[in-house]
Amino acid sequence: MTDRKNAYGYDDLILSGTGELFGKGYAQLPAPPMLMFNRITEISREGGAYGKGLVRAELDVDPSLWFFQCHFIGDPVMPGCLGVDAVWQMLGFYLCWDGSPGKGRALGCGEVKFSGQITNDVKIVEYGIDLKRVMKSKLVLGIADGWVKADGQIIYEMSGLRVGLFT
Repeated sequence: MTDRKNAYGYDDLILSGTGELFGKGYAQLPAPPMLMFNRITEISREGGAYGKGLVRAELDVDPSLWFFQCHFIGDPVMPGCLGVDAVWQMLGFYLCWDGSPGKGRALGCGEVKFSGQITNDVKIVEYGIDLKRVMKSKLVLGIADGWVKADGQIIYEMSGLRVGLFT
C-alpha cells in the first residue's frame, strides 16, 4: 500500500478511481462525473468531533457541472443525494487510507437534514466527516457523522453514516 498522506489532490483521487492509489484489493473512489470532490484537504486518525478521525474535502463548483443541466431544468441545483454520496465516498476512502482492503459499499445513514442547497452560483462546496467508530473484523465498518457547506454555510447534516468494506 502507498504511504499515507494527510491530503490528496485531484490526480490522487483519479488514481484511487482506477485502483492505483492504494493498490489491488482496496476500495476505489468513483470516477468522474460521480466523483463528488476535487481534493481531500485533510485526513487524520485523530481529531474531529469525537477525537477518532476526520476527513475534509472540497468541490470547486463550475456552473457547467452535469447535474445542473438536468436536475430541475431552468432551476439549476445539485441533487441533495449527491452531497450524501460525497460523504459516503469520503468514509470509504478513509477506511482504505486506514489500511483496510475490500470493496466499499454505503450501508446507510441514520438521519439527514437539508437546510440549504447548492446552486450554480455557489463557488465552493466543503464536505466533512467525523469518525465515530471503525470496526475491523470479518466486515470492516466505518461509522461517522457528516456535513456539507456551500460557500462556508452548513446546508446538510448527516448522522450515523455507515460504509462497509467487503472482500
